[in-house]
This record gives sequence, C-alpha cells and structure tokens, in this order.
Amino acid sequence: MPVRVPKPRRRKVKAWSVGEASRFLEHAVSSVDPLYAAWVLALTLGLRRGEILGLTWDSVDFDTGELYIDHQLQRAGGGVLHRERKTEDSEDFLPLPDLCLTALRQRRQQQTTDREGAGELWQDVHGLIFTTRYGTPIEPDNLTRAFAVRVRQSGVRAIPLRNTRHTTGSLLVAMKVHPKVAQRILRHSKFTMTFDVYSEASDAEIRDALQWLSKGFGPHGLDEGTPSAQDGPA
Repeated sequence: MPVRVPKPRRRKVKAWSVGEASRFLEHAVSSVDPLYAAWVLALTLGLRRGEILGLTWDSVDFDTGELYIDHQLQRAGGGVLHRERKTEDSEDFLPLPDLCLTALRQRRQQQTTDREGAGELWQDVHGLIFTTRYGTPIEPDNLTRAFAVRVRQSGVRAIPLRNTRHTTGSLLVAMKVHPKVAQRILRHSKFTMTFDVYSEASDAEIRDALQWLSKGFGPHGLDEGTPSAQDGPA
C-alpha cells in the first residue's frame, strides 16, 4: 500500500496585541513614515492591501468623517490597474475614528510637500492618497515590503501585512468604538462575530492602549508643524 505523507500544516500567525500594534504605530509616526496613514487604516479599519492603495482623496469626507472604499489597486499582467470595487459592502461609507482622520490629514500635508518637490515630474493620474514621491501608484508588493521593513525597525514581533486585519477588532475595542459601528468597519455579516471580538479583549489591553493613545500623539507626530515626508517606496 502507498504511504500517505501528511500535508505540512501552515503555522498560524498570532495577530498583534493592542500593545504591539500601538508600539508599531508609535514608531511609524515618530519616524515620519510617509505610509503611517496606510498602517493606521490597515490596523484600525482592517483594510486590505489593494483597498488601501486604491483609495483616492475623493474617497474621504473630512467634514463628515467618512471613508468610501470604492476602488482597489491590483497588479494585472504587465501593469497596475485601478479598479472599481463591485461588492455589497462598497455601497456604504465607513466612519473614520479620529486617529484615522488625523493620520490622513498628515498624509495630505506630506503629499503636498512631495508634489512641490517633484515639480513637473509629478504625475497625478487617479488622485491616489498613497503614491510614490512622484505621484505614481505604489506597487502592491512594495507596500508589503515596506511594512516588513517598518516592523523590523520598530522591534515588534513580525507578522505579515495581511494579518493586520486580525488586529483590527482589538484596536476598535481599545478606542471604544461602538460595536455596531465596528461591525460595519469589519464588514461582518453577523453581529455575533463582532461581539466575539469585543468579548475577547482584556481590560489590561484596553487600558494600555488608551494610555498610549493619550500620550503618543503629542509634539512628535501629528501637529501642524510635522516635518515633511521622507521618500516613500517606489
């Protein structure tokens, strides 16, 4: 009889705790990372890589504090395509926590600085939020690599970019986002799924995260005098 060799099981990567995510974001903002807002959106809204890179400034309503996830950026064939999303969830705006709004305002300031520095070399095709220093779309794999580099530099336990969505629930709890709002953000079909996320967060994690949030955005990160962005990924 042939011998059956069991398939190797993929080791499950444990998502970040609230404290780990907080340390990562604190390092990113203190380093004036041009992709800081991308990491905030990945961790607090659970946005996927293509959704983050497909966001345009028209997708953000700063007055109402809402985000419309209507496009995604994908590599197809020999190029990168900016495609409209056609899903049930694409009909709704998502509410933006203050942390996201502040990070996006900082990103807008950074991009203005990049545009002025690039001059005639600036290429603004879709009005994307996250671009290279010349306004061109960021390669999806480059965003993944940039995340890995930032994780290593921050000294936080390494996880893949795709696993940041698993951390989102705990962060929403830490920021005291209402469960029904969190359900929309996480795009859970059933409220019981969101309730499970909320019930798993420990009091210590919530306390630590709120402590960090209260002190982490002082003079070194998100004031009007924030330094200009460093060069982003290609």
